Amino acid sequence: MNTTFFASVAATGFAVAFLHAALPTHWLPFVLVGRAQRWTTGRTLGVTLLAGLGHVGLTILLGLAVVAAGLVAQPHLGDSFHWIVGGLMAAIGVFYLVRGRHRHATMDTSRKFTSDRAAITALVVLLTLSPCEAFLPYYLAGMEHGVVGFVILSAVLMAATAAGMLVFTGLSLAGFNRLGLERLEQYEELILGAALIVIGAAVAFLKT
Repeated sequence: MNTTFFASVAATGFAVAFLHAALPTHWLPFVLVGRAQRWTTGRTLGVTLLAGLGHVGLTILLGLAVVAAGLVAQPHLGDSFHWIVGGLMAAIGVFYLVRGRHRHATMDTSRKFTSDRAAITALVVLLTLSPCEAFLPYYLAGMEHGVVGFVILSAVLMAATAAGMLVFTGLSLAGFNRLGLERLEQYEELILGAALIVIGAAVAFLKT
């Protein structure tokens, strides 16, 4: 896989991760709980970042498992490996398009928690257990760049997730409304599906 193509994979991966993090389910609970617990803006953003690290951490671990499986399969598949990876990405993209609406974990943010520790634990667990599965195929797409590629993609995932969560949490705390992002949530899977199909086709048909 050439460097230019890998850069395009990383760029679209950033867009997918940022879009995923911009969904209200990834920042609105922190705003609501922070207000209920009377947290400062700094503390709310800190808890948001902590939960985002858990979210990214589990996604990276899953990505490592995906790459390990790919490395085991690649020697047996030879030149057809990139066709299979591209086809898999496109198939996942089609799955997103057909499913039409992403299902997220939810929590009751209308009540005040008995302690800040309970509130923080609930928020961190909520987000950690809902990894960004849409990013996982990008690890396969960049697998031929080895450890460096994996580290770069993980950094992209972390930067995009942190940016999305902190920006929209901060805007909401500053008094902005939800910016119409509930509409974005309705089209998330259509956008993610289309992105995966495009990258999958590129992986399958472009020379690696």
